[in-house]
Amino acid sequence: MTIEVIAAPGDAERDAILRVLVAHNDAAVGPTGRRQVAIVLRDEGGAILGGLWGRIGYRWLFVEYLAVPPSHKGRGIGRDLMQRAEAEARAGGCIGIWLDTFSFQARGFYEKLGFAVYGDIPDFPPGETRFFLSKRID
Repeated sequence: MTIEVIAAPGDAERDAILRVLVAHNDAAVGPTGRRQVAIVLRDEGGAILGGLWGRIGYRWLFVEYLAVPPSHKGRGIGRDLMQRAEAEARAGGCIGIWLDTFSFQARGFYEKLGFAVYGDIPDFPPGETRFFLSKRID
C-alpha cells in the first residue's frame, strides 16, 4: 500500500474514497437516504440566475449554496427559496436543516428564518468568521 497526493484530483478519486466511507457509515447507522436538492431562479428566457443547492442525508437537509443576484436582493427571493427548501425537506421526511455562512454573508438572514448558530470558526477566512447554523423542523 502507498500514500499518494493527487495533484489534480477528479471524480474518480472522490468516488473511490466515498465508497469506503459510505460502506462504513451504512454498516454503522444504515443508508443515508442521500439525494440532491436544487431549486433554481430563472429569468424570462429560462437562464438560471441563482437558486439553492443542497443535499438530504440522514433526514437532514444541508443547504450547500444559496445565491440571489445582487439586482434581485431585498425582494424576498432568498426567503422564498429557503421556504421551498424547507417544504422539500419536510416532504422528504427531514427532521432539520443545516448550513454554513460567513460573517460577510447572511448570518442575520438565516437567524430571522429561525436558524441558530451551533458553531463557528474564527479567521476563516482571516479577519472573518464562518458560522454553522441549524433549524429543527420536526
